[in-house]
Amino acid sequence: MTAFPLTSFTSSPSQHLLLRSRSSVPFNSIHLQASVLRNWKVGAFSFNGSERKNLLSAVDQDAVTDILRTADYKAKEDEDKADLEALLQNGSCVKGAWSQFAKKVSGEWDGFGADFSNEGKANELPELVVPEAFREWEVKLFDWQTQCPTLAESEENILIYKNILLLPTVGCEADASTRYKVDERQVGGVNSRISSFAYQSTGCYVAVWQKEDELLELEYCLINPQDPESRVRIIQFVRVLDNTNMVLQRIKVFREQWYGPFRNGEQLGGCAIRDSAFASTAPMIASQVAGTWHGSKAVATIGASNTGFFHELLGNDIQNRVRDGCDEILLPKQLWCSFKQNKDGEALSEVGWLLDHGQAITSTCLFSSTAKLKEISTALETKCLEDV
Repeated sequence: MTAFPLTSFTSSPSQHLLLRSRSSVPFNSIHLQASVLRNWKVGAFSFNGSERKNLLSAVDQDAVTDILRTADYKAKEDEDKADLEALLQNGSCVKGAWSQFAKKVSGEWDGFGADFSNEGKANELPELVVPEAFREWEVKLFDWQTQCPTLAESEENILIYKNILLLPTVGCEADASTRYKVDERQVGGVNSRISSFAYQSTGCYVAVWQKEDELLELEYCLINPQDPESRVRIIQFVRVLDNTNMVLQRIKVFREQWYGPFRNGEQLGGCAIRDSAFASTAPMIASQVAGTWHGSKAVATIGASNTGFFHELLGNDIQNRVRDGCDEILLPKQLWCSFKQNKDGEALSEVGWLLDHGQAITSTCLFSSTAKLKEISTALETKCLEDV
């Protein structure tokens, strides 16, 4: 087993971050409601009977914030006043970040998708979906044309999207495109099947889905910081054995472009798609990922004190990371991923996208030795000059 070659330290926090750090748990009305049930107060803030009733019935951040602002505040010390300011500012920042995320992620994302083995070998499409003409010409198909209509509610923490696979056609027959499979997903709300969801205001996110008792689906969405209308989604399917051993089964990759506001998939990209099939193209070269990388990392820590499945990726930790290019699974279009367990049994899942000028955007999930999710992160990294 290998250790994860990672060192990190946090840059000097701003006054704004120090204020936010007073509350280690992200703003959550459930935490506030539980505190009121136990103590009839939140920290130094006391509530009368009607305020307690209103707070217990509040279902969103706006309602909780309004109640806190009008509460009978008993404390006199500056430190207690800072508690209230931090609590209110934390809630406002979380809502603002989600609103920005919703704008970046919502819309019609069309492109191509493909399945790969756990070694990075592209899988052919099922023979039953391949047109007769391709079989006669002995043309192998590896890519699905895909749609992903996505809508995030800016006022509520709800994200809905569909993974749509279109049947292959001969030539450019945009009007003849037929849906082969539709996989609907919902994050938040009453019908959500998500285990954990971490998001960033840039539009990047990580979703952990419990598909079966022993199967996890780790979905990483990376937005190109140089082109916010271009993104990739890399999904790792991981089998958990005896709650300790985690094994990568297979990989799915989507390369997508933004084609306009959300229309629930009613408009096909067809011949207007700006990208092309990619699965059978050459994978990236190991030397491109090997070396020392330096960059800033936003983190969401998952633990007993951080209840719920929504987490904002926060912070600006500086990290140095060494990759040897041997343990990474090299994929086409400058993509890679890996899944490793160290000697202590912890498992690290990572995906990466090599951008221009020696930059890369990466994302990780860290699991404990008992296969419990501990941390999610996203980082923008630059390769050290001596390794370029």
